[in-house]
Amino acid sequence: MNALWKTFVNRITPTQFIVIGYLATVIVSTIVLRLPISWREGIRLSWMDALFTATSAVSVTGLTVVNTAESFSAFGKIALLFMFQLGGIGIMTLGVFLWLILGRNISLSYRKLIMVDQNRNNLSGLVQLLRIVFILALYIEGIGTVLLTVYFKWAGYYDDWLTAFVHSVFHAISAFTNAGFDIYGSSLSNFAQDYVVQSITMLLLMFGAIGFPVLIELREYFFGKHDRYKFSLYTKVSGIMFFLLVLAGAVSIWFMEKDLYYAALPWHEKLFFSLFNSVTTRSGGLATMDVAAFSIPTQLLLAILMFIGASPSSVGGGIRTTTFAVIMLTLYDYALGRNDVRAFRRSIKQEDILKSFVVFTAASILVIFSMTVLAYTEQNQIALIALIFEICSAFGTSGLSMGITPELSTAGKWIIILLMFIGRIGILSLLFIFRKRRRKQSYHYPKEEIIIG
Repeated sequence: MNALWKTFVNRITPTQFIVIGYLATVIVSTIVLRLPISWREGIRLSWMDALFTATSAVSVTGLTVVNTAESFSAFGKIALLFMFQLGGIGIMTLGVFLWLILGRNISLSYRKLIMVDQNRNNLSGLVQLLRIVFILALYIEGIGTVLLTVYFKWAGYYDDWLTAFVHSVFHAISAFTNAGFDIYGSSLSNFAQDYVVQSITMLLLMFGAIGFPVLIELREYFFGKHDRYKFSLYTKVSGIMFFLLVLAGAVSIWFMEKDLYYAALPWHEKLFFSLFNSVTTRSGGLATMDVAAFSIPTQLLLAILMFIGASPSSVGGGIRTTTFAVIMLTLYDYALGRNDVRAFRRSIKQEDILKSFVVFTAASILVIFSMTVLAYTEQNQIALIALIFEICSAFGTSGLSMGITPELSTAGKWIIILLMFIGRIGILSLLFIFRKRRRKQSYHYPKEEIIIG
């Protein structure tokens, strides 16, 4: 048996192994959610509903075909929390942490798997990285749970500490992993005027979506012993683009809705509606209002923000913030006639530029293809803007919806399931599935120019 396992591992690439691992997690999660112990009394989930929910939970998306609060038992909700963690911080992170607890050594083959799962470029310091990632995740979720528990009890949302704690744990983990699930029954619409809950939620969403490498460098900057700590180019580009998108999104939403949905609202509601919706499009999926009430231009903007998604090595999906940043920088430098792409007195590698355009192109083709297929399968029963919104939400693992998810046909649900899964594993992993183990090329073809543009 051990020999068969080694043969299997040696024949597939680390990327293929990781994809199989996530697929296996989805299958097991589907079986768990299909068990009667996972349902509330009087509720019965079909295999399709269980598969859809499991994929949404493992991919930390948040799109649902059933009401989480009304459909799942306490056991089912606890199972969902484990799925959030597996999907959010990665199956290799939790696996390696348990391996370390057992006192086992991490082999080179497993380190390669960690590198793929965490979207890293080298093998150095990977085990230490995962240890820090796991501890950071627990710290942030723990602090969020404590803050929410105290506030829920103090504000009178719940009469006893246990109920406040249970809701806080679920909400903190769902927010930090950007899973977007809720057990309130209507996302965060009940907290539309509660800016404390919204502020804590936004911080949790941003901590999860900004990327673990950024969090680790911030930790080193504030708590390390370095007198002159220098942030990496990745952290500078990723962090600045992340907050630029949040700011630009909030300002744009405010501007486009000021005479429409926001017309009769006070300034502070406009501010928090705009800011929260911009933050949650990074990959959060939690909502304080019905996004279907926005105008079509605003809904299209939200779809674009969800398509961009979160930062690499985070809990989110999409093409990622660094991809978008590199593409914008490339267009800018090319227009100026430069031969290289620059940022913060550094030149970006040609391989990374190529990867950015490959990811953007492949993602665009995937989204356009999905739009065409869904428009056909739904037979004009659902507005095109709602389909575009749903597709970008699934690919960006955001989970925001205009309420059409339960109305999708079986074929439509399969398309969304595939998009959520691809959004979690990433476009590059999808492309690398078909790549064999690297072999040095023994020859090259002569180069020739072609006309472009």
